[in-house]
Amino acid sequence: MDGPLSGAFIVERIRLSRLAAMAISTHVYEKLMIPRRSLLRFCTAGIGQLALADLLLRSGRGEMPELGENSVSKSIGTPLQAKVPHFPARAKRVICLFMHGGPSQVDTFDYKPELLARDGEPLPFKKPRIQFSQTGNLLRSPWKFSQHGQCGAYVSELFPQIATCVDDITFIKSMYGSNEAHGGAMLKMHTGSDTFVRPSLGAWISYGLGTENENLPSFVSIGSTGHGGLQNFGTAFLPPIHQATRIAHVVRNRQEIGTMMANLTNQQLPRDAQWKQIELLRDLDRLKRPQAVDHSNDVLDARIASFEIAFRMQTEAPEVLDLSKETEATLKAYGIDGGPTENFGKQCLLARRLSESGVRFVQATHSYWDQHSELKEKHTELASQVDLPIAGLLRDLKSRGLLNETLVIWGGEFGRTPTAQGKNGRDHNPHAFTYWLAGGGTKGGFSYGKTDDFGFYAVDDKVHVHDYHATLLHLLGIDHERLTYRFGGRDFRLTDVAGQVVHDIIA
Repeated sequence: MDGPLSGAFIVERIRLSRLAAMAISTHVYEKLMIPRRSLLRFCTAGIGQLALADLLLRSGRGEMPELGENSVSKSIGTPLQAKVPHFPARAKRVICLFMHGGPSQVDTFDYKPELLARDGEPLPFKKPRIQFSQTGNLLRSPWKFSQHGQCGAYVSELFPQIATCVDDITFIKSMYGSNEAHGGAMLKMHTGSDTFVRPSLGAWISYGLGTENENLPSFVSIGSTGHGGLQNFGTAFLPPIHQATRIAHVVRNRQEIGTMMANLTNQQLPRDAQWKQIELLRDLDRLKRPQAVDHSNDVLDARIASFEIAFRMQTEAPEVLDLSKETEATLKAYGIDGGPTENFGKQCLLARRLSESGVRFVQATHSYWDQHSELKEKHTELASQVDLPIAGLLRDLKSRGLLNETLVIWGGEFGRTPTAQGKNGRDHNPHAFTYWLAGGGTKGGFSYGKTDDFGFYAVDDKVHVHDYHATLLHLLGIDHERLTYRFGGRDFRLTDVAGQVVHDIIA
């Protein structure tokens, strides 16, 4: 190839840079008595790299490209650049609606008439050997169930709005995990492991696919972290650039955005001065790069990339985070009207805006569905906060033509027992719980799997957490066995050594 970026031209520029470094090293050796070999070893590779970066930058659209155009990172490759999936994807992005605490499957979507008929009787089979707390006899659901949609799916009266969307939903009623405690179960659902520090689901997806918009993060978490802390959204040994950007709470107008995401804009320096700072920081960081390729290089690259994405976010993020330009009809559809649905309505609307703008994985977390007592009072209160916003999100995505390419997920870290804890509560139950998925290539109006007559154990077409993760990755065009990262002498993956794709729920 001829021209300014031909191979021969680049090699010649690097050769001249090395010759210049040798001359410098001779001078330094004579004046400071620093061994020439040591100086060459630590300097010439860096100078050559700077020469190459300079050439690539000059081939772009200017010394400081506009946002969305060819920046240095984009020219030489960034860890967040979009990647081609293993096979054609059914979904491009994910919105996860996480109900922290463990909503009760037998009070929401898993109708059990036998539980109603045998209220107060002993469970007619053995309870698990390990239980979080002791429970008593069977406890009927205090809510009525009825069928909805053309599919006839049963939904309790807790969710009248979601009930109108069942023809777009796949219910997985046979989910099961391995941990009775919130912390372990949260980590299992988010990272695939309840015993070791592992990368989170969102981080794996970011690592595997990158982002559709380099001016925004690939992974955003809205709401509190809950049990398990930052590990639920962290990267462990994956490059840190793939960890979640956290938004602690949601506001409505541009004037309040600074309280949502700190230091989003720089009031002291213009953009060109900020870019010069970033260039200097990038070059200084790269001077510290170890010669060997190891994990510390990933950390360094992530640090460089985080500065650059923070710079680019100043232009696009305020627009995306600003809900004030949405119509009153849209705000009303999400329940953003000052009532109990206000907060989660904002989370769902922001999730749509981020997803629509190209963020690969968005999680909105709602707390706290852990009713060891006051089941009827608290589940009623919590459901009233999320029912309309979730239905509004599904309807909005569908009306915009986004539901087919956006996978929406609903669920918690586990379910609850059909047996009573006290007089009006249920204990943790990882042996059976319900998740549902909408859009993103899944079947609408479909139920998969079955629990026993009382909803204590998954019995038919059981779906383990690893199977759930394998299926999500498959919908995104990723083979869960091929998405690996070598660390500590072995290849790791989200599903460890397990996981089967649930093909029956795929349209």
